[in-house]
Amino acid sequence: MPHDLLMSRRAFLIGCSVAASPLLTPVTFAAAPGDNRLVVIILRGAMDGLDVVRPTADPAYAALRPTLGAAMGPALNDFFTLHPAAAGLMPLWQAKELAFAHAVATPYRSGRSHFVGQDALENGTGTEDGGQTPSHDGWLNRALFLMPGAGANTAVSVGQQRLLVLDGAHETDHWFPVAESPLSSQGQDLLSVVNAADPLFAEPFSEALHLARAMDGEKAPKGKLAYGQLGTYVAERLMGAARIASFSFGGWDTHQQQVKTMEAQLTSLSDALLAMKAGLGRVWGTTLVVAMTEFGRTARENGTGGTDHGTGGLAVLAGGALKGGQIFGKWPGLSDGQLLSERDLMPTGDVRAYPAWALRAMFGVEAAGLQSTVFPNLDLGPDPGLLL
Repeated sequence: MPHDLLMSRRAFLIGCSVAASPLLTPVTFAAAPGDNRLVVIILRGAMDGLDVVRPTADPAYAALRPTLGAAMGPALNDFFTLHPAAAGLMPLWQAKELAFAHAVATPYRSGRSHFVGQDALENGTGTEDGGQTPSHDGWLNRALFLMPGAGANTAVSVGQQRLLVLDGAHETDHWFPVAESPLSSQGQDLLSVVNAADPLFAEPFSEALHLARAMDGEKAPKGKLAYGQLGTYVAERLMGAARIASFSFGGWDTHQQQVKTMEAQLTSLSDALLAMKAGLGRVWGTTLVVAMTEFGRTARENGTGGTDHGTGGLAVLAGGALKGGQIFGKWPGLSDGQLLSERDLMPTGDVRAYPAWALRAMFGVEAAGLQSTVFPNLDLGPDPGLLL
């Protein structure tokens, strides 16, 4: 093999090994005093909460979801069951380290746009049209200013791009371990062919490509490696100086073939959560994970085996600090007259309240600041009692 080609392939292998690690994932960290840890996960694409946590005892559910609800998962209680692909999380549920908040949404209602909805979720805006705060920053960045003991240079963004949720005026660092730009999709396909016959290069490239594409919003990669690595990486950072981490997880837009897509997505999410627990060890006991999505999906499945953009959604909560084993929120029902616009799960709670109460309980952020600065126009409401 020519020397220059060999060197190019060696360099590419090194790049693949790095790309296959979660260092290329948009992950952000913030240091704060104390032992409590908070992980915020942005589930991009509008996760179908009615599929993840299924209200199987609601009399209208079976008729709305004849295909999607066919495969039975484990029972969470006498009303809700868990998607079968998330069954690996049942030990967390049984240990009261897993919970869900159903029928929640941001105040954004007007357009059901992924881009507007995700910006509204990360900005923390309180407007129906999804308009951002004047500073166009993230709610978690604003919270750092109100967190007792959090000083300058306490946050670092790791990955190809900063997450809006932690972007803003509070000083942060951004670290990206590879200077080169990502390959185009055509380049990725070409190198897949070139490396397919060589075991030395094929597996690292495949792992890198799966992770990169998944974090760009495509379907989750097969197997536990990519998101297990991500969970382990986040845990390692939280075992150091960092106390807050945030990353995004794409691929939840399920207009068609939802059964197949959700199986891959929920398996990967489960892998990440379980890897975080394993990596954190005893520190898991002071950790809370809050995973949120921009909006929910239609109550009725569509004709292509999927669901369309909706309103009321689901938040996933995990951690040893959590008072879990329960479904938070008020269930609105799925029968005629109970759906929003006769199509969507009716929101009965503001999803922003859950990270707000987490910041209040874990880091001492005052209620007044949470309702005005961090989450404008938020009504905190009664304490849901998230933590032990």
